[in-house]
Amino acid sequence: MGDAAVVLREWRVGDAAVVLRAFQGDDLRDQASWPIVTLKDAEGWIASWRGAGHAFAVTDMTRGGLVVGNVAVTPVVPAFEGPSEAGAVAGTPGAPFQGGAGMVSYWVVPEARGRGVATAAVLALVRWAFGERGMRRLELEHRTDNPASCRVATRAGFVADGVERGRLLRDGVRRDIEHHTLLAAAA
Repeated sequence: MGDAAVVLREWRVGDAAVVLRAFQGDDLRDQASWPIVTLKDAEGWIASWRGAGHAFAVTDMTRGGLVVGNVAVTPVVPAFEGPSEAGAVAGTPGAPFQGGAGMVSYWVVPEARGRGVATAAVLALVRWAFGERGMRRLELEHRTDNPASCRVATRAGFVADGVERGRLLRDGVRRDIEHHTLLAAAA
């Protein structure tokens, strides 16, 4: 799936070198659940997406299908949505996306930034999530000191809902997070 320049595909074990290189950069080093310092760590990162949500390798067709990033969606547990059709509370483990809401995340390797790759990847993911998965709400968060991520969110149609002050702790410093949403009805 994707547009003329960006295609999303399943991650492959053979993509581990791209993941390892991406997580060596200062801006992504602390973004994984564990340090990605070996190829085995990167392979584990790829495998960890099974059952946790859905991640796609972002390939740049202008560069021969080279993997240049990641775009993913993970289930969001609603504050309370009542019983689902299956009788379980929405967001129950083992029932991904049962509540119809997901959290979007993405990263792009440095050499592919500034060319619209992240926005194209997020737009492709939005089409997949709303179209193929039948989701009804997507959320996206970024640090307020990351204006590039804010531009990706707004260009992809996400609406800023507000700032959560001091929500994220990185390197001993509390950072503010801006929250965005996109509803299927508005997409």
